[in-house]
Amino acid sequence: MEPADGLHLDGPTLLDLYRQLVRIRSFEEQVLELFTRAVAPGITHVSIGQEAVAAGVCAALRRDDYITSTHRGHGHCLAKGARPDRMFSELLGKADGYCHGKGGSMHIADPDTGNLGANAIVGGSLAIAAGAALSAKRRQTDQVVACFFGDGALNQGLLLESMNMAALWQLPVVYVCENNRYGEYTRMEDVTAGDVCQRGESLGVTSRAVDGMDVRDVYEQALSCVARAREGGGPSLLICETYRYLGHGMSDLDRPYRTREEEETWRERDAIASMATYLIEDGAATQAELDEIGDAISSEMAAAVAHAKAAPFPSPAEVTEHLYGT
Repeated sequence: MEPADGLHLDGPTLLDLYRQLVRIRSFEEQVLELFTRAVAPGITHVSIGQEAVAAGVCAALRRDDYITSTHRGHGHCLAKGARPDRMFSELLGKADGYCHGKGGSMHIADPDTGNLGANAIVGGSLAIAAGAALSAKRRQTDQVVACFFGDGALNQGLLLESMNMAALWQLPVVYVCENNRYGEYTRMEDVTAGDVCQRGESLGVTSRAVDGMDVRDVYEQALSCVARAREGGGPSLLICETYRYLGHGMSDLDRPYRTREEEETWRERDAIASMATYLIEDGAATQAELDEIGDAISSEMAAAVAHAKAAPFPSPAEVTEHLYGT
């Protein structure tokens, strides 16, 4: 499980990465509970299984760097620094949610931590990321943008258009494809031709395949791409091979488009379990210490849910506020 180029990570960094993996998993498990019990309205898409991508990429960013996210974006939001209590409040439509309860699961944004927002449109944030990167370059702030998107966006014209401009103008953006193998219910191989890294390489964009189930590999590759962008080296593309353990959304329970054997094969590569094994074998932590981390995070999430449940709904008088137009 050594990172590709042998990057040495110290104990505190390794534990921070592990802690973030567990926080995202614990948050998403609470989300499942809230939606299953019809406590939270609307629909949601959890990222259980994909935690390493969000944790690894966001750990390579500064607080003032930007991210753009997807409909499956809770992990990105958390990893970039959002508070679980305000996130749960947003999911429950409460006034102290990040979007005053009006955005819900697929539209959480937190400008204070550089999160320019989740997006329910497949590939919808690609141009937003390029625009933010252009702004950073023109303002000479050395900020970097990480643009998360799924494999379903690989065939969107907006990806080519945005990446083309980013390459021409050498914009500081890291494109992060979370290739979880399925666009909703359709296998990636059935709709996507060729080597997907070549989508970036054809434009002169540095492109790399990453083990998206290994947070250390993600972190190492993201560090390299972020440093390159910050130094004026232009955009990069990371294809992170990962997997969502559950269905596309809350109604996708049976998952008839894939086998349970396939799912079990990917679960054997679980990012949290493999990271725990590495930490113990490397002497960076004991099982008791990891259990303590898990217990603390479980308590944090339970308190965050309790806060959201008790929080007030926004006043009906606010229905036309915080909007672009009415």
